[in-house]
Amino acid sequence: MFFRVIATILIASLAACVAPIGDGTEFSGGNTARIYWIAPSDTSRIQFSMLDSINSLRIANGISPLSLNPQLNAAAATHSRDMAAQNRAWHFGSDGSSPLDRVSRVGYEGELLGETISETFESELETLAAWMDGTPTRGVIMNPKNRHIGFSWFQEESGKIWWTLVSGTDETF
Repeated sequence: MFFRVIATILIASLAACVAPIGDGTEFSGGNTARIYWIAPSDTSRIQFSMLDSINSLRIANGISPLSLNPQLNAAAATHSRDMAAQNRAWHFGSDGSSPLDRVSRVGYEGELLGETISETFESELETLAAWMDGTPTRGVIMNPKNRHIGFSWFQEESGKIWWTLVSGTDETF
């Protein structure tokens, strides 16, 4: 009986080391380190969660809502992966490409209005909150000229996520 009690305590202790909370987030090491894991099946959910959140912010500020653009999503995905390969968050690709080059390469016919990037272990909504706290990144998201966004990421095996949001318009002003 004594060994059964000890075994039960050990198993319970080990199970507590990594306990998923249902949204892809895990708490590890006694709830001190947080890792937000993204499954491949989460792509649409995360992109539409970001779109809905941005549109809520825009509408609350009297600004027209946006739509996801598949070409801008592709440009964002390419840049997220490239930032991870370079191991730095910046707006230039490993081939020297700029955001303008990347949206042109994917065939986006509108005008690029901005790019916002991040290197973090945080979720998309935590990342959006951080972007909204910064004047330049908030300006990209809340630009009234925006009509489309592309949003994507690349997650490393360590859990680090490289987020990219690209905005554009097909209207002339």
